[in-house]
Amino acid sequence: MKPAALGRLGVLAGLLAAGPARAQMPGPVMPAEYASPQPRTRLFGQSRPHLAPVPLDVLPANLRDTVAKVVRDPTLAAHGPAEEFPAGPYDWLLDHPDRAATAWRRLGVPCVGIANRGDGRFGWSDGQGSDLVWVTAHQSPTLRIWYAEGQAKAGPMLPVMPVRAVAVLRLSRRADEAGQVLVRHEVDVYLQTDSKAAVVLTRLLGPAAPRMAEQGATQLLMFFSALAKYLDEHPERVPELLRR
Repeated sequence: MKPAALGRLGVLAGLLAAGPARAQMPGPVMPAEYASPQPRTRLFGQSRPHLAPVPLDVLPANLRDTVAKVVRDPTLAAHGPAEEFPAGPYDWLLDHPDRAATAWRRLGVPCVGIANRGDGRFGWSDGQGSDLVWVTAHQSPTLRIWYAEGQAKAGPMLPVMPVRAVAVLRLSRRADEAGQVLVRHEVDVYLQTDSKAAVVLTRLLGPAAPRMAEQGATQLLMFFSALAKYLDEHPERVPELLRR
């Protein structure tokens, strides 16, 4: 896929694409081993995405309850379908989303700005009231769980909304006949806000909300996969695009 095919990368990509985190966000321990969405959520319309349970037991104790609350009662949730592509620098990009965002802009593709805020935190701010920060709650060769919180302003005439979000990235790898390593990934995304903001979102988005959420989840995957594929095909551009 050529970089221009991405169009304008959505805020969701910048919001949830996080590297390893050491930051602590307090919260009591949840005894349940898995969390699944419950039917009291909003903005799903007549149907809702089929999302795999989230393994809470792999999360640090200080984040387990917070992540469980978002996953069990999201305002909006979506699934980004699986895709397979050459690994290239994929794992490095997952750990450096700020550098990935810069690479997209150097390729001429509009993309949200991501800042490394230190201690494993990454953030995004638009100067108009939106400010989000995220950390990696769990990382393994087959699973990454990102947790984000902050506030977002969906439009110039809309109020600032409190936001919590969880993205669950599932990974697998295999070698093709030529010995090249291929990555297969898919993602589940959960977004939670308060009741007043949910009413505003319902009026603003209506039945389009689930489709927009799925598009955002797909963009989150493409934020990494399309860039990894491009850099795998053009290794001579790696120093130029990924330099600080």
